[in-house]
Amino acid sequence: MIYFKKLRWRNFLSTGNQFIEVDLRKAPSTLIIGMNGAGKSTLLDALCFALFNRAFRDIKKEQLVNTINQNDCEIEVEFETSNKQYKVVRGIKPNKFEVYCNDVLLNQDANNIDYQNALEQNILKCNYRAFCQVVILGSTSYEPFMHLRARYRREVVEEILDIRVFSHMDLLLRQKQGELNKAVVDVKHRYNLMTEKYELQKAHFEQIQNRDNTDIEDRKQQRKENDQSNYEYMSKLQLLNEKIISTKAEMWGGDKHNRKETELAKLETKIEHNLETHKKKVNFFEQNNNCPTCTQPIDERFKQTQIYEGKKKINELEEGLQKLFAEIENNKGKIKEMEAINQRLNDLNISVAKVNTSISEINRHSNRLDTEIAKLENDTDNTNNVAKELEQIKEDLKLVNVEKNKAVEEKKYIDIAREILNDTGVKANIIRKYVPIINNLINQYLQSMDFFVNFQLDQEFNETIKSRFRDTFNYNSFSEGEKLRIDLALLFTWRTIAKMKNSTNTNLLILDEIFDSSLDGQGTEDFFKILKTLTNENTFIISHKGDILFDKFTNIIKFEKYKNFTRIAA
Repeated sequence: MIYFKKLRWRNFLSTGNQFIEVDLRKAPSTLIIGMNGAGKSTLLDALCFALFNRAFRDIKKEQLVNTINQNDCEIEVEFETSNKQYKVVRGIKPNKFEVYCNDVLLNQDANNIDYQNALEQNILKCNYRAFCQVVILGSTSYEPFMHLRARYRREVVEEILDIRVFSHMDLLLRQKQGELNKAVVDVKHRYNLMTEKYELQKAHFEQIQNRDNTDIEDRKQQRKENDQSNYEYMSKLQLLNEKIISTKAEMWGGDKHNRKETELAKLETKIEHNLETHKKKVNFFEQNNNCPTCTQPIDERFKQTQIYEGKKKINELEEGLQKLFAEIENNKGKIKEMEAINQRLNDLNISVAKVNTSISEINRHSNRLDTEIAKLENDTDNTNNVAKELEQIKEDLKLVNVEKNKAVEEKKYIDIAREILNDTGVKANIIRKYVPIINNLINQYLQSMDFFVNFQLDQEFNETIKSRFRDTFNYNSFSEGEKLRIDLALLFTWRTIAKMKNSTNTNLLILDEIFDSSLDGQGTEDFFKILKTLTNENTFIISHKGDILFDKFTNIIKFEKYKNFTRIAA
């Protein structure tokens, strides 16, 4: 479990040079209030930036520094996990990233990316996306679980179920599998050559035993055949090397397609996010004539301008997205072409290795034949020497056979392990066992909020929602208030599963303006019923409706602006 203790920041967004400090464990429930622009949501941005080097809201890193002081931006978060005390310090102008364990600075020899990976994988044991699904529910810059693409849904669940380690293990085994495949091919080839050598030597020994006068001629004939075979192998080797050169030429610039794939994926996510933002904006102006915050009428001309510009931007983004999809598919085709070329190159290299091995064996055999011919011509009584050589070849063959069997056996185990570790193996079995538990928890939380539907996630985490009358819906079929109830049910479900698995389990829960948007009065009451069932948790609620919520919280924090800087009111 991650037990968050303290968060403090300065020169961050609208906060000045004096640290703002929040005790994250002070009370089981804390209400955060303040005027618009007072800095209430800065808590979310500071926490996410300290842990994951990115704000919760869509704010660029350089924009996080206070615009008046313009430097010495610093955020600190303290927490406990695995019976160790941690403090993460992150700063901008100057840049700073430090992780302390029991007041000792952890090794900073690795670059920042590796340092961040160590924080997420070894200490927090979760990434940004999984953290948000368990800790944060926000009205802005928050992507609910049901809005995530299928692979991201699976990634979040794997993090919560603590089974991402199987994916890392599969990656390592994939590399080992490639090495073993090549080793097995090589040792089998050597075994076949050694077997052939043994049979030839055995036949040679039998010939010597018979003391046939044709021995010398037979060996001279073998020598000629070896020369012919050697010539053929050398010709084959030349052709293979020419093919390798031409194949390598086809591979030129292949890496750029892999880099392009990553860049296109990032661009796709960015466009989809912008598209969703503009759709929400248009939807807001189409459905609202008055400002939901101040209740003042929205100027019709301004409203129509915003709708027109929003729809125009949506069309541009959708057109751009379609072009991007086409580019992604085209790039995938290029990658497949490069993979096919690379496979051809690997096959050619294996063939070259085989040919070189064959040439070496032929040359060794030819040298031995030359020696034997010389001996036979000068000494006809060499039976004992040949017998000893035959016995040595036999022993060598045994050793190669042991090596071959060992490599084949190891490859078999690696193949089985990969079958177990892939998405259809052990991970699928674990997910299959937890899906009924997950669905049961979701429906329990929905019912506690008087939302009586049958919500089911399948093993690919696609939803099926049925009403009391068995009508079938999906997430987008419901109102914003109903969607929020589903989001809350999922949030509490993931937290419950995290506690069961002790994976992304934490004492901290932050809800940003959920009472200010789509949650009605009855929904608010139902939500507080759920909060009362939580134990050993510290819940922070950010809201504009402080006057009607005061009596429901054990602690109140009010943010205010003083001389253009955010502070906590006394």
